[in-house]
Amino acid sequence: MTKTVMHKGSGNVFRDIGFSAEKAAELTVKSSLIDAISETIEQRKLTQKQAAELCATDQPTLSKVLRGRMDSVTIDRLTAWLTALGRTVEIHVRPYNAHKKGGQLVAIL
Repeated sequence: MTKTVMHKGSGNVFRDIGFSAEKAAELTVKSSLIDAISETIEQRKLTQKQAAELCATDQPTLSKVLRGRMDSVTIDRLTAWLTALGRTVEIHVRPYNAHKKGGQLVAIL
């Protein structure tokens, strides 16, 4: 019988599978925005075709993104889709903190 070794995760699945901290943060934000798009489509009872038309894209592209294919879409495009679907997207930039080494990219939904 094979013994399974378990490791404690970092709290970010993208980081745990080997992405850099910066790329993991970007993918986490994209994932959160995609979830919001999916929820909005469901709440509005839209078909993917109707949602794609509102977002000025085609249904196959929207479908790929909703299934997790994030490589072909930018955060900017995802926020544009959210606003096209009737959501308000706010961008909040916090003041500079000399005690921190770097900033963060975070989506709060």
